[in-house]
Amino acid sequence: MDPQKIIIDTDPGIDDAMAIHQAFSDTRLRVMGLTTVFGNVPTAIATRNALRLAEMAAYSAPVAHGADKPMKRVPAPPADFVHGREGFGRVPAAEPLQNADPRSACTFLSETIIDNPNEICVCAIGPLTNLAMALERCPEIADLTKSVTVMGGTVTRPGNVSEYAEANIWGDPDAAEIVFSANWDVTMIGLDVTEQVQCGPEVFNVIARSSPRIGGFLNDAVDFYLDFHESKNLPRKCYMHDPSAVFSVTDPDLFEFENLPLEVILAGEESGRTKVSKSPNRKIIRVATGVNSTSIQKKFIELLSVADKLADDRHGSIQ
Repeated sequence: MDPQKIIIDTDPGIDDAMAIHQAFSDTRLRVMGLTTVFGNVPTAIATRNALRLAEMAAYSAPVAHGADKPMKRVPAPPADFVHGREGFGRVPAAEPLQNADPRSACTFLSETIIDNPNEICVCAIGPLTNLAMALERCPEIADLTKSVTVMGGTVTRPGNVSEYAEANIWGDPDAAEIVFSANWDVTMIGLDVTEQVQCGPEVFNVIARSSPRIGGFLNDAVDFYLDFHESKNLPRKCYMHDPSAVFSVTDPDLFEFENLPLEVILAGEESGRTKVSKSPNRKIIRVATGVNSTSIQKKFIELLSVADKLADDRHGSIQ
């Protein structure tokens, strides 16, 4: 079977880096490109970080620079208290050797989807501004996209930026409403499941021993992320938000889903809330409600443990 073609829309971000290296290491996926957006860091830093991740893995995937602010709401400060000012915790910033794709993220998304009709899964692990802008630019992509997976939202659990809202949806609720309302298949991987998937330092130590470069980088970066979770009086573990979204593409059997008519609250104290709608005409979203967290942790270790070897193989093939 041919690998699943995927575009990852991202704001890297420590758990974004985990998810991207996971995708690079999974031979069931072909990463067609990374599109960047504001969120964990400003978009310029997100683009630099995405380029660095691709170079680290010797993975040939274009990186397209995306939106630097929400469609309507006032921009929020980056989440540097979670991911560090440069996005990778205390790991120093490093400039990439390559340049970003000349196309904007929304142009890259729409053109790649049109060129690969019904073959692309878009996995969005940041605010949904790029996807909404791509839909506005080229509405027909809704019928040409195989599927859209969104790491964001919550139905049964409290939010993580307010009582009601998860960070990615809260970052641009207007964009989320456009994406959730469009005529394409949307799967939501929200806090309902991602907060059940947790990894502690021992997981990243194992990966670092097997893949000293990429695993070592993640091990160093995640220390800041673990500190943040511990500062919230939580165990010294981190929620695997973005890796869970990628696993829902490759291993959907590890999740339980429910079809729900969701709407996004656009204003007020509940802004960014993903709420079950009472409207009979509301579009149905496939919402993850359960997850096999033990299997996901095991698969994450297996994939990242071979990250260096795969990177070496790719590097050798292009020399």
